Amino acid sequence: MPPFDDRGSLGHSLVERPVNTARIRFSADILRRLGEELNPHPDKGIVELVKNSYDADATWCRIELSGTDRKGGCIVVADNGDGMTPKEIERGWLVLGSSSKDATQITRLGRIPAGSKGLGRLAALRMGSRALLTTRPRKQRSDEYRLLIDWSRFDATDLVDDVDLSIEHVARSRKVGKGTEIGGTEIRIEGLRKRIQRMEVKRLARELILLADPFGDDPSGFTPTLVAPDFDDLASLVRNRYFQDAEFHLAASVDDAGCAVAEVVDWRGERLFSAEHDTLTASRKRRPYLCPAVRFDLWVFILDRDTFATRTATVQEVREWLSEFGGVHVYHNGLRVMPYGNPGNDWLDMNLRRVRSPEERPGTNTSIGRIDVTDTRSVLVQKTDRSGYVEEEAYTELVQFAQDTMDWMANRRLEVAEKRRTVQRGAASQTSGHAGRAVQTAIGSLPPSERKPVEAAFAHYERSRDREKETLHREIQLYRTLSTAGITAATFAHESSGNPIKVIRQSADALERRGKTFLGDRYRSHFRQPITGIQLAVRSLAVLGNATLRLLDHEKRRLARVDLHDVVRKVMKTFAPFLDGSGVATDVCLCVGSPYIRGSRAAVESIVTNLLNNSLGAFESAGTMGRRMKIATAIEDRQWRLVVSDNGPGIVNITKRDIWLPGRTTRKNGTGLGLTIVRDAVGDLGGEVDAREHGDLGGAEITVILPLLGA
Repeated sequence: MPPFDDRGSLGHSLVERPVNTARIRFSADILRRLGEELNPHPDKGIVELVKNSYDADATWCRIELSGTDRKGGCIVVADNGDGMTPKEIERGWLVLGSSSKDATQITRLGRIPAGSKGLGRLAALRMGSRALLTTRPRKQRSDEYRLLIDWSRFDATDLVDDVDLSIEHVARSRKVGKGTEIGGTEIRIEGLRKRIQRMEVKRLARELILLADPFGDDPSGFTPTLVAPDFDDLASLVRNRYFQDAEFHLAASVDDAGCAVAEVVDWRGERLFSAEHDTLTASRKRRPYLCPAVRFDLWVFILDRDTFATRTATVQEVREWLSEFGGVHVYHNGLRVMPYGNPGNDWLDMNLRRVRSPEERPGTNTSIGRIDVTDTRSVLVQKTDRSGYVEEEAYTELVQFAQDTMDWMANRRLEVAEKRRTVQRGAASQTSGHAGRAVQTAIGSLPPSERKPVEAAFAHYERSRDREKETLHREIQLYRTLSTAGITAATFAHESSGNPIKVIRQSADALERRGKTFLGDRYRSHFRQPITGIQLAVRSLAVLGNATLRLLDHEKRRLARVDLHDVVRKVMKTFAPFLDGSGVATDVCLCVGSPYIRGSRAAVESIVTNLLNNSLGAFESAGTMGRRMKIATAIEDRQWRLVVSDNGPGIVNITKRDIWLPGRTTRKNGTGLGLTIVRDAVGDLGGEVDAREHGDLGGAEITVILPLLGA
């Protein structure tokens, strides 16, 4: 082939051969693929339109959903931003896959644009049969421009550029939505192809309140408003904020040089603690943070009735609000970065740290926070799919900064709590001593004939009190042991449920696929059984990790109305892969009805889980073959009866009386705590528990009876 040169593509003179020009053209179907398939969730598309309003320096944006609970509804997004000229519409708003926004160029109100490529906007516009754009440029006070996009015209043609769009110029009306405004844009999407479901409106409400200025304390900030007559309760979420009811406010920052400072104030605004960089970074040898400039605000709530006795909101209102918006959210140059702070996205491991050291630490359901990153040099790089940052050094340093400041706050609060407890213990001891001396003085003042029996009675009382004190001390030691075991299990569950289990599962699946492809019959005869065993074992490990973390969920420890059968079903569903992997055939027989108790879900879960673990341990220690387990319930005389039985060895080498004692076990490496927890949990719920050494299946049989609220 002839070489390329500056005369033409193949070395021939351009004048010697005519050239036919061509260009890449796009099928009209690409609009559907980019709009509807790439971003199928309507809330995300609407949020992109709202972000456009933010980039246009709007201070308010109104999102109105009308009839969206069915097909044919309408969405209106209106703002008071700078508006667009025909040139900006043609070369910016209508251009997909490119952006005229420069992340280093500050807007009129000092904002850094989001730099969207326009695909989210397309997804929103494609939700209806047509979209009408009305815009009023800020610098052209008498002009208004309108553009109608009728999607049926694109659907009826082959190529995108076969459809011409007209930008119409009209005289501007003075009133623009919310009062008299200089500029603004309204996008009206009519004839919705699909209804917008409640969960999607819920996500939209959540995004709007968290979008750019969730706190509403900046005059030049951005305030979105949701109007949704069909979802009034969700629309009200956008209006409600409870930051003023937080018990503590942590405010920390990192400057351009990587130096950090922090302070904590109480709900009255009084400073409690403050720290400079050296204090916050003592564990990292006082190195500067290698992340962009950051502002971190965290509001921590104490969710009890006594604390909220002097607040404007109720505990339940704030608890529901935090269940939707709690956690730490990230804003990059003023705009929120997904998925940080979403439900279930505990990117700072707040809940794990709370489990390890629960006192004085915030969790995602007791706090709401905001990390505001100013990053004009794009040090933090967002992933291509916008699912968070690439986890490079700058991101790791950002996480470290946030965790360091929360650790510092927790340690200072813990110091205060320890001092308070020391004072209380001293005061209690002093009060007890005074009371004892007062009693002795009173006894000494009695006539000799009456003094002796009173002294004997008081001595008996002191011996009883000492025995009670010793019993309580042993109880404390027991539950400290349980706490340590729980913390260890939670740490293992959290760590193992991530990369280790994921890597083993993916590797086993890859071996299975490749073995079937390249080995054929040899795979089935030599490798299928061990690889299947690995896959089952990994699923069992994942179940144990998930079960541990779920049991430690503090929300389950709240007193509430508990559906007993629902707890049994969900525990059995969680344990199903593990039971299958252990070769246990289970028979679950739940009686008719919906029995309820007043108590905590965690207590009932601990009863069922420990009884399952007890049977599994018995199977393993005895090497039982053909393992069977039965879980049955019955309702009699306003009482719920749960019977768990198995075909294991039964209760052997230990008396039935002693199986309930802490630390008593016949299993090697057993803790002897499972049945103790069952006994205590049942007692706390006002019930009874009993055991048979050998039940109907031949193994142990445990019966739990709880008083019911209803059936």
